[in-house]
Amino acid sequence: MTMTLDEYNGFCASLPHTTHVVQWGGAHVWKVGGKVFAIGGWSDGAGLAVSFKVSEMAFDILKEQPGLRPAPYLASRGMKWIQRQTGETMDDRGLRDYIGESHRLIAVKLPKATRQLLGLPSRT
Repeated sequence: MTMTLDEYNGFCASLPHTTHVVQWGGAHVWKVGGKVFAIGGWSDGAGLAVSFKVSEMAFDILKEQPGLRPAPYLASRGMKWIQRQTGETMDDRGLRDYIGESHRLIAVKLPKATRQLLGLPSRT
């Protein structure tokens, strides 16, 4: 069984300083400091597809794995985003780990003033 929309939204809501909006054709978009870190939707199949930012190395590895692909719209613009379509090679625990890392990758790139306002750690 793969993550439901409610489970996805609940997990993203549990991360620090997040906001949620439904946009881009019904996608559930989660942001930190106004910047997107996870997108639930855009699925070609019946289940929930989740897109998230990854490191360059993770992108190179994950893009070739069954059930994963470069995220539509984002990866084609040179961004390192992966979309999990099925739990074939990434279970829900792994997905939560990658969503959490995506949140961190986005938060650390926020302007210093925004990070301070939100109480996020400074860049390390």
